[in-house]
Amino acid sequence: MPGTLIHHETHGRTAITPFSHDPDFDFEIRSAIGHSTEGAAEIGEVLAATSGIRKGDHDAWFTAWHDLALRTLAIADDAAAHDHVVSASEAYLRASAYFGVAVNAASGGEDDALVASTFAQQQAAWDAFVDHAPVAVDRVEIPYEGRTLPGWLFLSSTPAPHRATIVAVNGSDGSLAAMWASCVAPALRRGYNVLVFDGPGQQSQLFDKGTTFRPDWENVLTPVFDAVSRMPGVDPDRIAVYGISQGGYWVARAIAFEHRFVAAITDPGIVDVSTSWTSQVPKSLLRALDAGDTAKFDQEMAFGMRFSPETARRWRFRARPYGTKGFAETVEAVRAYTVADVAHEIATPLLILSPEGEQFWPGQSARLASLTPDFSTVIDFTTTEGADGHCEPLARTRTAQRMLDWLDDRLSS
Repeated sequence: MPGTLIHHETHGRTAITPFSHDPDFDFEIRSAIGHSTEGAAEIGEVLAATSGIRKGDHDAWFTAWHDLALRTLAIADDAAAHDHVVSASEAYLRASAYFGVAVNAASGGEDDALVASTFAQQQAAWDAFVDHAPVAVDRVEIPYEGRTLPGWLFLSSTPAPHRATIVAVNGSDGSLAAMWASCVAPALRRGYNVLVFDGPGQQSQLFDKGTTFRPDWENVLTPVFDAVSRMPGVDPDRIAVYGISQGGYWVARAIAFEHRFVAAITDPGIVDVSTSWTSQVPKSLLRALDAGDTAKFDQEMAFGMRFSPETARRWRFRARPYGTKGFAETVEAVRAYTVADVAHEIATPLLILSPEGEQFWPGQSARLASLTPDFSTVIDFTTTEGADGHCEPLARTRTAQRMLDWLDDRLSS
């Protein structure tokens, strides 16, 4: 029902021991373990590869994931050479996912050649997975502003001339293999087609084409809708959209303008992307920025970064897709990524996932719901059930069940 909260009763409270003393490493490990539910990781491989890596040792972190990806790729190539199609498909998927983590590890550094070469390996493994995929998949080109965006339409095996379809929108740094695990595989089993694609600033569009993010994603998802609605096997009246991580912002922004999607899901809800940046900046510096003193902001931020290499690395990683140069320029650019002023235009049934302990955009799922009271439903995920944290990394089966059951109910009513 619109404007409702679906609360799942829990008893007591538990916390899962971190897999790493480094919070960033721990989150990546948790995400990989979550992806194992759909074959995009093997838990033993991940834990063995990352065991003993010291906090902040980014060289060892990159090497661990890159070596794991290479070993897994060799398994895939050998299986493919001997016509073991299922084994090849499984290993290519894992290899692409592992290369994806390595790409993120390299992206915080200053070696652009390493980023580019590692992404090329990630993409090659993904293409090999698509070639050996256990389901039918069409490679598609989506017309977009005089060029095209690459897409992959995974087709449900459920007999039907036209099927409901989910457009899956990735986050700021998620791999396609991770999106397979988060949305594609569970949706296919329920009879949906799923379209995944690289939008501006994402994956191939960033690393191969050099394009950057844009805040006005209605200008991305409208041509995507136009394209997918005409694809064979797609019911144009039953197209939904799902956004994971920062994709939750892009979906919320787009549906304020593009009203043809039958339903939308944000995982989690995001109103203002910039809060995950500005919450880490001293308030005195933000006041200087607001007063127009960008020189002081840049100078003091640069000074602080010299004493915190870890912060500097994280900043480089997160700023790369925005294509900005200075610190002030970056913050001002990210501040444009908000739906606060357009959320009242949303008229699409909207499911907002709200995990306890959301570390990047705390409280924003509730805020998005408050801005869309007549159209939104919130589902909470808790620490007690092991479903806390950004994008519920250790509860992806439960996440898929709840969000896709909600979508089933929307489309059957």
